[in-house]
Parts: sequence; structure tokens; C-alpha cells
Amino acid sequence: RSVNLTAFSDWLSSTSLPLIGAILLLSFGAALYIGWRLGQKTRREKAESDPLLTSAVLGLLALLLSFTYSLAVDRYEARRLLVQQEANAIGTMYLRAQLLEEPHRAAISRILIDYTDNRLALAGAGPRENRDLVARNDRLLDDFWSASAAAYPSLRSVEFVGVFYESANELIDLDSTRKSARLARVPPVIFILLFGYITVTAALLGYFAQNNRSLTQSCLFIGLLISFLLVIVDIDQPTMGGIRESQAPMERLRASLPD
Repeated sequence: RSVNLTAFSDWLSSTSLPLIGAILLLSFGAALYIGWRLGQKTRREKAESDPLLTSAVLGLLALLLSFTYSLAVDRYEARRLLVQQEANAIGTMYLRAQLLEEPHRAAISRILIDYTDNRLALAGAGPRENRDLVARNDRLLDDFWSASAAAYPSLRSVEFVGVFYESANELIDLDSTRKSARLARVPPVIFILLFGYITVTAALLGYFAQNNRSLTQSCLFIGLLISFLLVIVDIDQPTMGGIRESQAPMERLRASLPD
């Protein structure tokens, strides 16, 4: 089961939103049509309990949608706040590196500038470019730590040494935290449950549609549901779509650093 869920999560994170929207439209549209045809074949008058059942189903759907949206937004907010924290950590590290003697000051400063440029490129990269940029990110971190370790003999007799390496460790830790935050997404089982529930809801709406006007209203409602689902998927995917955490703190930091 875990393999299937992992495969579904990987598919969801690597598939374009228009294709996902087309699949949802075909699936929910087919369920709506099948439900409508079954309702026509029964040729019975709708009971008074029908609208109550529909209201109950839609109420539970609203709860599931709000829960899934909340999970996606929480993860988005976590990624957004980490951008600010990392910008602060890089900025602090750069300022403290200016207190070092040469050649350590120039070496660490250059690495931090390249690292900031790479982080900005990584934030706007798609899945194809992501792997190479992550590899370069890791190489820069290795170079940063090597350069920091090389500066240790000139710092070990100074009280500043503890503060300097505390900042270095914080910067490295934030890299790991941001990577974990990008992998923290809405559990795929929730999306599967939501897609299945909406499919059943579409079938019920079609089944209880009394005329063409009711069917048209149900089609419009399904279209709105698909749009909202795509927004949730977009928010939950940090490397796909157009809704990504703002990089303004990193951009302001880069503007303050020399070229």
C-alpha cells in the first residue's frame, strides 16, 4: 500500500496542473452523467429525504475541503517563514565573515554569495532543474564548511569563535530544514479520499437532478470544485504551478551583497 501511495504522490508532484484538471473533469463529469442516467431510468419522484441527503453529503465535502486546504496552507506558511529565517542566517553569517582575516574573509564571503544565488535559482526551478541545483547547493555547503574549518586556527584564541561557528551551524541546519519542509506535503491518502468522495458526490448530484436546469447547476458546481482542488494541489507542490513562497527576503539580501 505504501508503494502505491508513494507512486501517487510522485505522480501528483510531477504532473502539470492542466493535465490534473483534465483528468478530474473527465472523472467527475463521467460520475455526474452516470448518476443522472441512473436517476432518469428509475423514473421515480424524488423523496423529501433526497435534499437532506444531498445537504449532508455537501456538508461533509465542505469539511473535507477545508481540512485539506488548511493542511496545504500550513505547509506553505512553514516554507515561507523558513525563507525569512534562512535569509537572516545568511546575512548574519556574511557580516561575521567580514571580521575574519584574509584569505578566509574573501573565500567565505564568495561562497555565501554563490549560495544565495543558488537558493534563489532553486526556489524558481522546476523538477527537471531541481536535481542539479540541489547538488550544487550541497557542494557549496561542503565548501562553506571547509572554508570555515580552515579559518579555525586564526579564531580559536578569540572569544568570537563560538558565535561564528554557531552561525555556521545554523545556516547548515536551515538547509536541512528547508529540504524537509519541501517534502512535507498533504498525505496522498487524503487526496485519494477527497477525489473519491467528490466522485461519489458528483454521481449523487446527477442522480437527484430533476431537470436540465438542475443538471447544469451541478455541472457548474463540479467545475468550481475542480478549480478549488487545483488551487490546493498547487499550494501543496513547492516546485509545480504558480503558487510558491515569496523569495523577497532572499532577494533583498542578495541586493545588499556585492556582485
